[in-house]
Formats: sequence, C-alpha cells, structure tokens
Amino acid sequence: MKFRLWLTLLTSAALAAGEAPRLQLDDPNGELARIARGLLGDGGGNQLFYLPTHDEPATPASWGFNYENLAFKSADGTPLHGWFIPAKGKTALGTVVFSHGNAGALGHHLGFVMWLAEAGYHVMMYDYRGFGKSGGSVDRRGMVDDVKAAFAHAARRPGVNSRRLISYGHSLGGAKSITALGETPVRGLRAVVIDGAFASYQAMARIIGGQLGESLVTDELAPKDFVGKLSPVPLLVVHGTRDEVVPLAQGRQLYQAAGQPKTLFEVKAGRHGDALSRDDGAYRKRMLDWLAASIDG
Repeated sequence: MKFRLWLTLLTSAALAAGEAPRLQLDDPNGELARIARGLLGDGGGNQLFYLPTHDEPATPASWGFNYENLAFKSADGTPLHGWFIPAKGKTALGTVVFSHGNAGALGHHLGFVMWLAEAGYHVMMYDYRGFGKSGGSVDRRGMVDDVKAAFAHAARRPGVNSRRLISYGHSLGGAKSITALGETPVRGLRAVVIDGAFASYQAMARIIGGQLGESLVTDELAPKDFVGKLSPVPLLVVHGTRDEVVPLAQGRQLYQAAGQPKTLFEVKAGRHGDALSRDDGAYRKRMLDWLAASIDG
C-alpha cells in the first residue's frame, strides 16, 4: 500500500534526524505530523490508499476464456474500461460484477474471478478511474461512483438477466462496493460478497501509521457507515484469520454492523489474497452453495 511506503520514507527521515519514529507516528501533533500535513494537506493521505498501474500482464484469453472489452462512463463522464467474461455453459446462473483491490489493474486480479466464469456465472470486471485503461485520476468519491456505473452498465447489457446481479469485491473493492450499494441500492441485486475488506479508512491508516497515519485521512464514505443499508440483500463476509494486510477484526466489524441476512466465513490460516482458494478451493465451493441459495431464495 502506498500509504505504508510513504510513511516509511517519512519515518526514515525522522530516524536520520535522530528522532524516535514510533513515537513520532503516535504523536498526531508532533513535528513529523506537521511536515506530513504540510506536504499532503488536510485529508491528503486519502490518496495514499491507492497504487494503480496501467499495464496488462494478462487477459482472460491468457486463461483460455473468451471476453469482450467494455467502454462506459461514470456519472461525471469519466471513461471507464472493463472486461465481460461470458459464463461457461449455455445459461448463466447470474452476473458477477467484480470490484478489485487497491493495486495494479484488471490483469493483476483475474485469479479472483475466473473460477466463477468456470462455475457458470457471467463476470464483469472493471478498472476504477486512474487505474489501467480507465481515464481520470484516483478519487474516493469518484471511485464509489464508478462502482455504481459498473452495475448500471451490467444491467443494460444484452444477455444479462438484470434480476440476477451479484456484487463481489476484494479488499478495497469490497469497501468501495459496500458504500456504493448502501448509498444507492441496485434493483436486481441478489447477493453481496466481500473478501478481505476493511470497515474504516482511519482504522487502516492507524494500523499502518499510528495516530499520525490516522490523522492524515478522513473516514468519509467509510463502509462501516453503509454496510447496514445493504439489508435485505444477503451479505457474505469472507476473511482469512491470518490476513496480513487487513486484520480479521475489520471484517468482523463489518459483519457485526450488517443487517440480516448475513453470513461470515472465517477462513483458518487464510491470508489476504488466498482465503477462497485455500484447501483446494473448499470455501469457493461453500460460496457457490451460498450464492445459489441467495439467488434462488
């Protein structure tokens, strides 16, 4: 996460100056905090949550799947790029709109979704503004609106049953999708899945950079304030017990704040990127069963 890298550089400078970096990180009013706010401005640390790239290390074709390039626009006109991957099989069980994590671009996140296309679901995945081939620059409000634009595009697509839509978000994508769907409910949304998502931007900044880190960001549009608004759409919270990026407590907080119906998969020894794929995909099978019950229930 760029936030961690930036604070590492800042605390290295403090160490070189003979200051105690941990104490500096725990002092939101100290000299290091003054320098940080001078460089970033109030709330300027919000931008440090994102690490976009514009490369394309792979496409669905690299995995042996057909796909279509998508071009659509967010509410403010920002051009967005995505991929539509048809389900394998004659009739799709539903359409999954996938929102990826904070780093890279589409081609870095294929492993999270290709198994769903294999299992009979259409998959639409996309890049937020400032990521991959999408236009614009990263921005919290704009990226939440990009999630909404992706669902609107999916619902309009020929061959998609707009009454069988599913949201699946990993890490930052889970946080963004919770806020977007809680703020603006989507007609035809039958299930929401989040994997390794966090509840609070400020809490994550504090974990990485102490009280100083927390003081550099805002909690505007934090998922903890929107997850309760998803009900009565079924919610599945997936979180590894050894997640090295987003602590399990963050996933539990989202689960506790959510309304019914809700389900929690705590994946033993699961890490940030492998909770569903561990143990030969045992939790993938459980998720497929949960999706079938949620969509047809």
